[in-house]
Amino acid sequence: MTGGLLIIGSSQAGVSLATSLRALGHDGPITLLGDENHRPYQRPALSKEWLQGEITNESLMFRTGEYWAEHRIDVVKNERIIRIAKQDNGSGTAHAMSGREFPFDRLALAVGARPRRLLVDGVDLPGVLYLRNADDALELKARVPDVHDVVVIGGGFIGIEAAASLTKMGRSVTLLEAAPRLVARAVGEETSAYLLDHHRATGIDIVLDAVVRRIVPRGDRVGGVELADGRVLPADLVLVGVGVLPNTELAESIGLECDNGVRVDESALASDGVTVAVGDCANLPNPVPGAPPGDRVRFESVNNAIEQAKVAAYALTGRREEYAGIPWFWSNQGSLKLQIAGLSHGYDRTLVRSDPARGKYSVLYYRGADILAADCVNHPLDFMAVRAALAKRQHLPYDAAADPARPLKSVAADLAGTG
Repeated sequence: MTGGLLIIGSSQAGVSLATSLRALGHDGPITLLGDENHRPYQRPALSKEWLQGEITNESLMFRTGEYWAEHRIDVVKNERIIRIAKQDNGSGTAHAMSGREFPFDRLALAVGARPRRLLVDGVDLPGVLYLRNADDALELKARVPDVHDVVVIGGGFIGIEAAASLTKMGRSVTLLEAAPRLVARAVGEETSAYLLDHHRATGIDIVLDAVVRRIVPRGDRVGGVELADGRVLPADLVLVGVGVLPNTELAESIGLECDNGVRVDESALASDGVTVAVGDCANLPNPVPGAPPGDRVRFESVNNAIEQAKVAAYALTGRREEYAGIPWFWSNQGSLKLQIAGLSHGYDRTLVRSDPARGKYSVLYYRGADILAADCVNHPLDFMAVRAALAKRQHLPYDAAADPARPLKSVAADLAGTG
């Protein structure tokens, strides 16, 4: 054993894997390798608190240099792996673009995902940006003081979060979404409508069913966005957020099965039985209790990165544990905090719990008598109650939950008292 564990990717999943291994008492060498020239950092705040100047660069960092040294985790920055030579037993050598070589006894892929590119004329103009990593965020933040009109293309979480931040910073923001509603992939119609009304009320001009024809230049830089209906929206800056693609190239090059990510089992082991893959790049069996057999998912969330890294750490130490948690997500959008518990796929009815006076709004998703998920806006108690009920496989009866003045926690408590 000379190379130890090589973790390619130093964002949330890679960091969580390294720290989980040390917490389990793993004593072997760990190399945490990233392709950015930054210490490992947290990404969610880039579009929100950091962009608005509410937190510092140092606040984004996962750990101090002293932590990495004390726990003997070798953090390598600014090295992009372009080729891997791997043996059947899991050992091998990773070759970087710089010419450096990184031998390993076991390999972990935490390579994440990259922004999906917009395929229209003008996307290469200066002032057309994406927001995925620290360098993207640094460029966006540097440009904001000199712009007035911003067009955000994409009404998913990143697009809405950035649009809300830029509006709060005094910019005139238009958000374009190709679908008939916002965040259609993650929430139901009621939540989409609630978000639409709220963000329009804050001053964001939101255009649904928007088809972008091209990015219009002004001199040698961006000047606007032309839609299919002929309208040209002025833009000093265009921010594109139309989804991501998992980085599977390295996995494919060493023969691992890939399908919308690196296919892994419940313990985060890839198809070769020795390599692990975690985080945004991993396609895993649906961990929700009662999920259809064979159903697979790829999550893009901090919670998934942490929880999946834990079971991967067990696998690397010879102990098999299955990832069987309840997925949850969050999105801070200006004054709104959206929290999602569970997966709403396959629901057949919804229950809205609204408290306009206190700005609280929840949508519960049911299939028959079973609760599947909840979208909770500024309603952490509903979120925690549904998350706990899903973990315990409690019902939370529809009729009992229908009174918005009744805490869901009390519904669950009454069920426990009669069980």
